[in-house]
Amino acid sequence: MSGYGESKDEMLREELGEFGFSNKEIDVYLTLLERGEATTGTISEDADVTQQAVYSITDRLEDRGLVRVNDHASPKTIRAIPPDESMATLAGRIDSITPVLEERFNDTEPQTPELKMVKSQKTAIKRLRDAISKAQREVIVAIPEHIYPEIESELKDAVERDLLVFLLVQDVDNLEEARNRYRGAADVVRCWSENVLFLFATDSQSRKHRTTQSVLIGDAQLLSGTHDRGDGVAVSEQHLAGSVRGMFFSAYWLAGEEVFVTEPDSFPKTFEWFWQAVLHARLHQKSGVDLWADIETTDGQTISGTVSQIRQALIEPPTNEHTLETSLYIETDAGEVSVGGQNTILEDYEATSVTLRPD
Repeated sequence: MSGYGESKDEMLREELGEFGFSNKEIDVYLTLLERGEATTGTISEDADVTQQAVYSITDRLEDRGLVRVNDHASPKTIRAIPPDESMATLAGRIDSITPVLEERFNDTEPQTPELKMVKSQKTAIKRLRDAISKAQREVIVAIPEHIYPEIESELKDAVERDLLVFLLVQDVDNLEEARNRYRGAADVVRCWSENVLFLFATDSQSRKHRTTQSVLIGDAQLLSGTHDRGDGVAVSEQHLAGSVRGMFFSAYWLAGEEVFVTEPDSFPKTFEWFWQAVLHARLHQKSGVDLWADIETTDGQTISGTVSQIRQALIEPPTNEHTLETSLYIETDAGEVSVGGQNTILEDYEATSVTLRPD
């Protein structure tokens, strides 16, 4: 069998396993798909499963709507139902029970945050794609250059959904080419000649509007395609995930060279994600536009006034005074106050939303 065929077979076995098939059930079902119809004896021989086991396995497959047992035939035969029919039936069953499951589902925070080792390139990329697709407000990615085609469509879709996207591409030598290649794949793209880090950090939101974070950090060698060349750790615990995010911006982000920055959004606009408001406020400020902000805070206050300072290191040149300082300073009737984002420490207020317009 060709490498491509082996790869497809491995993928099929893995996916069937995810649906709860045992190894023997997979062996029997794949044998039937290849033969179309066969006696229990032939299945037993081809799948290397006892004939007694074939009887019970094919009964279970029939219950799932995947095969049809012909008891009237002599000898008895089992026929695979065409996959387009069997999968349509399975999808219909899932669709029919989904509303009932939704009614019973209690959308709670996970009681046990995830902390899991990742050692497979395939698993790492699958997690990366899934995290980008589910992200609600922010996507942060650091990858080697050769991985970019694997996630290009997911990144561009995130930008289209108006998420805040930061991309650090490593192992890049030609910065001029990079400026064109990565345009539109993120709000800000930096490139770095080194290749040391694989990381993603995204946020997702439940139906009850609780925010959770999904983070994976590891050695860039994890994405080499060779087993045992690198490890990664997947984290969902809020404080650990936040620490990884902070470490990325303080230790790695500024090491890259800025090659692309998005155009500023049209104002007025309300931002639900504070860092996105800071980024676009800074873009307008660089163009010489004075800004007015109306900011809703976690304590229920509304802070309004002229934006007097923007402190950040998201785009060049940095304007912050402390590492990771990302804040807006507002001139109010009571004087200048500082506003930060989620879990702010240094600033006077924590914002829940920011509306910006020209002053």
